[in-house]
Amino acid sequence: MKKILFVFIAFLFVTPMVAKPLGTKSTSETVLRHTLKNGLQVVIIRNPLAPVVTTEMNYLVGSNEAPEGFPGMAHAQEHMMFRGSPGLSADQLADITAAMGGDFDADTRQMVTQYYFTVPAEDLDVALHIEAIRMQGVLDTQALWSKERGAIEQEVASDMSNPQYVFYKKLLAEMFKGTPYAHDALGTRPSFDKTTGEMLQKFHQEWYAPNNAILVIVGKIDPQKTLAEVEKLYGNIPSKKLPPRPVFNLQPVKTDTLHLTTDLPYGLAIISYRMPGTDSPDYAASQVLSDVLSNHRGKLYSLVPEGKALYTAFSTNGLRKAGIGFSFAVFPKGADAKKLLSEVSSVLASELKTGVNPDLVAAAKRDEISSFEFQKNSVSGLASVWSEALAVEGRQSPSEDLNAIKKVTVEDVNRVARKYLDPSHAIYVILTPQSSGKPISRKGFGGKESFAPKNPKAVKLPDWAEKAMGRLVVPKSIVNPVVSTLPNGIKLIVQPEYISNTVSVYGSIKSESDLETPKGQEGVNDLLDQLFEYGTKTLNRIQFQKALDDIGASESAGSSFSLNVLSDHFERGVQLLADNELHPALPDQAFSIIQHQTAATVAGQLQSPDYLFGRAIHKALLPKSDPALRHETPASVMSLKLSDVENYYQHVFRPDMTTIVVIGNINPEKAKEVVEKYFGEWKANGPKPNVDLTPVPLNKATTVNVPDASRVQDKVVLAENLGITRSNPDRYALAVGNHVLGGAFYATRLYRDLRENAGLVYYVSSSFNIGKHRSDYAVSFACDPPNVSKAKAIVTKDLKQMQNEEVSPKELLQAKSLLLREITLSESSEDDIAGGLLSRSLEGLPLDEPTIAAKHYVSLSAKQVKDAFAKWVNTDNLIQVSEGPEPK
Repeated sequence: MKKILFVFIAFLFVTPMVAKPLGTKSTSETVLRHTLKNGLQVVIIRNPLAPVVTTEMNYLVGSNEAPEGFPGMAHAQEHMMFRGSPGLSADQLADITAAMGGDFDADTRQMVTQYYFTVPAEDLDVALHIEAIRMQGVLDTQALWSKERGAIEQEVASDMSNPQYVFYKKLLAEMFKGTPYAHDALGTRPSFDKTTGEMLQKFHQEWYAPNNAILVIVGKIDPQKTLAEVEKLYGNIPSKKLPPRPVFNLQPVKTDTLHLTTDLPYGLAIISYRMPGTDSPDYAASQVLSDVLSNHRGKLYSLVPEGKALYTAFSTNGLRKAGIGFSFAVFPKGADAKKLLSEVSSVLASELKTGVNPDLVAAAKRDEISSFEFQKNSVSGLASVWSEALAVEGRQSPSEDLNAIKKVTVEDVNRVARKYLDPSHAIYVILTPQSSGKPISRKGFGGKESFAPKNPKAVKLPDWAEKAMGRLVVPKSIVNPVVSTLPNGIKLIVQPEYISNTVSVYGSIKSESDLETPKGQEGVNDLLDQLFEYGTKTLNRIQFQKALDDIGASESAGSSFSLNVLSDHFERGVQLLADNELHPALPDQAFSIIQHQTAATVAGQLQSPDYLFGRAIHKALLPKSDPALRHETPASVMSLKLSDVENYYQHVFRPDMTTIVVIGNINPEKAKEVVEKYFGEWKANGPKPNVDLTPVPLNKATTVNVPDASRVQDKVVLAENLGITRSNPDRYALAVGNHVLGGAFYATRLYRDLRENAGLVYYVSSSFNIGKHRSDYAVSFACDPPNVSKAKAIVTKDLKQMQNEEVSPKELLQAKSLLLREITLSESSEDDIAGGLLSRSLEGLPLDEPTIAAKHYVSLSAKQVKDAFAKWVNTDNLIQVSEGPEPK
């Protein structure tokens, strides 16, 4: 199903058995189900895509069970699970998770709290140990909560700075008044201020129990051996008598209209309905209805080519007892939102009166079947799908939902539409875009206040975790593509994978619009990208979409293009992709509509806070005349002619600048035959264009604030240009040092200093972007305005320490271990594998660059890391750009 643009954010009791494989004959996927004597439900799915495993512990408790007046209690307990347990301190947990690759997270919703680890398969027992210890108890001391409260309140501030989240929060209150669904899991600052460690401890003791949990394990593992390990670690944890669940008494929705503002460059006209929950027999039909209404052949989407909306869709967000349906249309700033809302209402009324198109129902069901098959192509994604089905929806397996969808009839869809899309019980919403104030620039900011935390002490790990540290072995890649160059210059990379009956195609044309766009034609690439949606010279927009629907495929064309299709329809899918990419229709009428829509959208974008924030960063880093500072304006867009778009297409779209990656259940020879058959006619004209931006000088420090009235928190970027380029081996030392600074939560310096110790931020990221000719370094975080200078002081202190002192042996080992395991984890989904191959090809790097990098990481010394930071990083050059209230 298609998901709402701003979603914010399953019981199993059977005897041990091995289920039939869910995939095709070529897969090795098996499912083992078991319930321990203490009630813990265990589902183990063997997925041999990569030597990786994901564990997802689902506790059947969320904000629904939060005490009255404390809506974020479950969320707060989720945070505190990373602050330590008896027998496993927060420092030990941080070090262990970093050593395993740092890919872990948690999530709290109304009905479930989830904890996931994705690790190399050899580290599975370590991940299982962690969850077993945390199930038995947490520290939840008042002192620890006092520290974590600052971080969670920063998360609240971040979400409350998002107007789309504010809308969603208000919508829940109206849609589910008087029920636990009336609030989400985030929580509020006042309630967190009243929360105590003792209250959190009580919440854990009541709800964190094996008989209230479902453990999903997916990966390249032996199911029987894995179950034996689970029995050993979890079998003796006692079950508990659970408190009563909250009672739901849903009342009819009272129609209302909400007028809100947004900092997006465009507005949203939304009609919201209460929809059936996952418990309802109507749920499957509602999913099909959502797909039907979103189909680009449908009446709702027709508002886009008619020039009445920039985009439309229908989406559902399902909860157990009830759900929400959103029909939304996007409009440019200054457009008549009320008129658009009326247009959407009329379209939906027409669907209710005449009934939905039966062909779109069939297309929706084919799309769901394809989507189900594609879910197998990611280890962590498959774990998430199973967890959603079992812990959230209460199914026996994901296939239960699919089987229900297969049985849905046209009559079912029409009945559900008439029952639930009732305008007298709908909530109408208009989010109007608001402008940002003018960015305020200064040469300097703040004083030299010091918030330098003490250096951490090394911690001893439990015996069961010691093996996760110190294992510095260059990982053996499972990626072994077949590479060829077609006669017309296309570089074709084929990676066979037999985990599902699917094939994906990802392609990209190496281009640089800032260099290739003629002067005065800024925006021509934007118009071209949108025109690809209007079909080909042989199939109009509707016919082309029907051809895709008939094979259950998804496709996009442009300078980057893609195709997702079942293996049986690979050739037809490639034929359609090539037709769209090589022979786009570029119709006159569509050009005129898109041109006016784009000009209006650009007018709003130029005033939007997010755009101005990004623009301020570029202006602070780049010379005034740099090509990367070119941008489209309403005037440049309206000056364009269709011939300008056609000329740009002929100049930029060249086979000899193109890489295509094919991955999935396909023979390499067959893949090459099909791609050459349909892309082989593509010819290049003239010499290759220059697509490489030239080097830029080092920048000077400056401070800029972009006002944003919707934000209560500042979003901040500290950045600088670097003199290093991709050809310099120092980039490997900088990568190791960057993983000392960030990338593994409390085990790394920035997270430890800014969040764990100071409670100033919820998140912080640190990154080196080292290119062929241009490179930069950036640190991003968000915090309350009075704390911006404090946070910057800590970042600067940590960077200077990297320049002046060698990192400790423990930190060096940990950073290397993290980097090496990241390489293994990067091959745990077909999308990640294909994305890596494509980006390395376009950047001119060896396809086995991760293995080359790994060998460098292993050999690096602490001195080499220090020397690299001292040579290339200059804290005096850091720019500071913020979005939100004026920093103090």
